[in-house]
Amino acid sequence: MPARFGTSELIARLVAFPTVSDNSNLDLIAFVQDYLAGWEVPARLTYDKDKRKANLFATVGSGPGGIVLSGHTDVVPVVDQSWSSDPFRTVERDGRLYGRGTADMKSFLALVLARVPDLVQRRLPEPVHLSLSYDEELGCLGVPSLIADLAAAGIRPRLALIGEPTLMQVANAHKSRQSFETRIRGVPGHASHPERGVSAIEAAGEALAFIGRLAAEARARARADSDFAPPHTTYNVGTLAGGSAINIIAPSARFGWEFRTVPWDSPAEELQRFTGFVEQDLKPRLKARAAEADIETETLSWVAGLVPDPSSPAERLALALTGLNRPRTISFGTEAGLFQEAGIPAVICGPGSIEQAHRADEYIELSQIAACDAFLDRLIQRLTG
Repeated sequence: MPARFGTSELIARLVAFPTVSDNSNLDLIAFVQDYLAGWEVPARLTYDKDKRKANLFATVGSGPGGIVLSGHTDVVPVVDQSWSSDPFRTVERDGRLYGRGTADMKSFLALVLARVPDLVQRRLPEPVHLSLSYDEELGCLGVPSLIADLAAAGIRPRLALIGEPTLMQVANAHKSRQSFETRIRGVPGHASHPERGVSAIEAAGEALAFIGRLAAEARARARADSDFAPPHTTYNVGTLAGGSAINIIAPSARFGWEFRTVPWDSPAEELQRFTGFVEQDLKPRLKARAAEADIETETLSWVAGLVPDPSSPAERLALALTGLNRPRTISFGTEAGLFQEAGIPAVICGPGSIEQAHRADEYIELSQIAACDAFLDRLIQRLTG
């Protein structure tokens, strides 16, 4: 007999895999692949360039179209967090299930996987697809190769439901997220003669001041009728390093930064404004002082936003299954925008609260697990009539 697991056991098994960003997720993927194979459900894998991480895509049923139930396998680190129990072992207390990934978002994956035996034994009018990705937390780095593989194989799902934690509310919009590292090469020298060198830190200060102006202009474009919080594109500089000693002109500097755009702002235009300042103003002034001075910006991630689409079949289905009248927006990014960008209508609806994600003693309410279980019940009933 193939293995059959209850939801609680599957959550415990998935949480036990320490799939933080620095680690491989292949043990978790192998477990899921073996479990699915026991029910004669084949899986497609797509890997990162080092073959240390993989996406998994599996299909129950046959035929065109189908519904994707999607989630990511990676979790954020637990270092420097004070946990009251082992973060990679689920602990139930006070109506909550504690453990890294319980909210974000292994409980959803476990709920879906627990339904596989039931799905296999039913006559589905269209397939149900299971999508498990890697490195979502690093900027949705894994799912693009999964989506590209589907396109190459001619697999075109009808819609996608992304199970990120929304307290089982339906979200049809979120901001995009683009992240970068800007590196500056200066010319060192004795601090008593600043004019004989090029300070990379001073150049970084100018670039950061320009980012500050972009952020202020974005705030000025806020729309009072927007559901986003905050209701405008945001900028953040998260890391900054440079220099070697107080009495040396800084030979290098670097900073990591990001912006998250609302649908009425263009990510490409936001980046172009920054690169225009650098290429047409800041860099020429640096090179006029020393040819070897330079500034470059590397794109670390480029995550599409999810744009509201009232005609979306994914939105209509999720609202019908939850009984809600209208969708909401969320402030955090997900893989939904990438599915939408690929022509697969997508919406977000999953158990747990994002307020518990990424924190010590992360937990999910047992009532949320029950609510998602009922949601999947209604989905299966709707599919099978």
